[in-house]
Amino acid sequence: MQSEFLPYLFVLLPVAAFFYSSVGHGGASSYLMILALTGFAPEEIRPTALLLNMAVSFIAFMNHRRSCEFPNNLFLQLVVFSVPAAFIGGLVVVESSIYKNILGVLLLFPVLNFLGVFPKNDKSILRDKIWMPPFIGILIGFFSGLIGIGGGILLSPLLLMLGWTNIRQTAALSALFIFVNSVAGYLGTTGFNLLDNKSLWILIPPAVLGGILGSYFGALRFNVKLVKHLLTFVLAGAALKLIFF
Repeated sequence: MQSEFLPYLFVLLPVAAFFYSSVGHGGASSYLMILALTGFAPEEIRPTALLLNMAVSFIAFMNHRRSCEFPNNLFLQLVVFSVPAAFIGGLVVVESSIYKNILGVLLLFPVLNFLGVFPKNDKSILRDKIWMPPFIGILIGFFSGLIGIGGGILLSPLLLMLGWTNIRQTAALSALFIFVNSVAGYLGTTGFNLLDNKSLWILIPPAVLGGILGSYFGALRFNVKLVKHLLTFVLAGAALKLIFF
């Protein structure tokens, strides 16, 4: 890492963690971009993003959990299948740019939905199909481990479009989903080894602090309408980053 980038990382990572945790996300897609642009090696970027994801998403879950009734059954239906899929995805070494572009394009659809371009259905869709949550868990889990994200940027809009959770439940469920899938993806990527680059460890505390503040204000201070606007902003930003960076 070039030393001249260090001050920027101390600002950019906490800011990214703040906005993502405010809507129940870990922020891995943002960390991937920031670390790549500041000179980190590819083999360092994915595990670092997943480590930051673990810390920020768990903090986000602890705060957002207090603001809603947590959908335990739905979470278990998703995570039982997503965790092994994330581990397998972490084992795969492939060129991730193609996947980032595809995911970026897909993320534009939920953004348009939140902006009111598509008609909304307030009723639950396909919730009675017992195969649907496992299918979603496997699909998102695999891509989470493969690319180095927790999967929240995919799960959140999907849950809302299907009418399975409300805004606050989505934030809480997505945060815990991100945490467990990030753990599985990290283990698949590095095993039980820690990061070799010691410079990376000093960047984790400020990012965690940003996650604490973001999840606190997102869960307890922001109103639901503002959280929805933040979620739209986060997804739009993630889509642009995945497509163009």
